[in-house]
Amino acid sequence: MGPARKLVALIAASNTFWSSGLADIARLVEVIEPEANALGFDLVRVRIFGKSEVGDDEIALQIMAENPATGQLLLDDCAALSHRISDRFDMLESAGETLIEEAYRLEVSSPGIDRPLTRPKDYAAWAGHEVKVNLENPVEGNRKGLHGELVGIEGDMVTVEDKKSGRVSFPLSDIRSARLILTDKLIAATRPLDTSGADDILEEQED
Repeated sequence: MGPARKLVALIAASNTFWSSGLADIARLVEVIEPEANALGFDLVRVRIFGKSEVGDDEIALQIMAENPATGQLLLDDCAALSHRISDRFDMLESAGETLIEEAYRLEVSSPGIDRPLTRPKDYAAWAGHEVKVNLENPVEGNRKGLHGELVGIEGDMVTVEDKKSGRVSFPLSDIRSARLILTDKLIAATRPLDTSGADDILEEQED
């Protein structure tokens, strides 16, 4: 059996696929995305954190997905996807491929209200809402951080009405991270399917 694995399914949220020296992220996405799609879900984000980043004795693989009809996942949906991914990882491991070499924690979550923006369609769907954007390269005013209203996306260019710099456009590929800001307008536009989110589903697998 490979490294110990702990599965955690969360209803609330903690681009799209962040690079990491801990594992081959592209390969992880290649394996995970079909499992999400098989349940009727869209993969939103895959991230992996080292032990120091999560303050734990194991690394964390964070997977965010949504039901395209609602933009959310229920707790049972998160659990179903967690188990499906775990089973797929086990099958690959039995065939001789270990995706992550050391003990790790697998977390599956719904995006939440103040969700990250990771795909081109997110920048169209959430136009008119307040966002924070971190860029790889500085724009007007030599700034990499923007905060303001998302105007939208045209082609591969995203536009934000920044509170300090005014209207700023930049390539989608230049975005390091972006997320919605919790506002009354956003709350009014987002109706949670399940507000419990109190319990985590935890499954531990040992060597």
